[in-house]
Amino acid sequence: MNQDTNGAAPEALALSALAWTLSEEARAERLLATTGLTPEGLRSGLGDPAFLAAALRFLEAYEPDLLACAEALDISPTQIVAARRSLES
Repeated sequence: MNQDTNGAAPEALALSALAWTLSEEARAERLLATTGLTPEGLRSGLGDPAFLAAALRFLEAYEPDLLACAEALDISPTQIVAARRSLES
């Protein structure tokens, strides 16, 4: 398992970021609408690094969400980007 610069596993960071994304109904609906995922598809993708990378890409695509998520998780936005890159490699 790869580590990002803060020592957290990219998978764990991505799951935390995804939980944050889903914590607000409007943002969760936007994720589903943007990606075409269903709630079932979302659940089945939780262990897939490519899915987790896509969830982080969703945050990267809208800077206010990226910044708010990073603040909520007490990390830098660059750590989210680094985790996504790690999951894609």
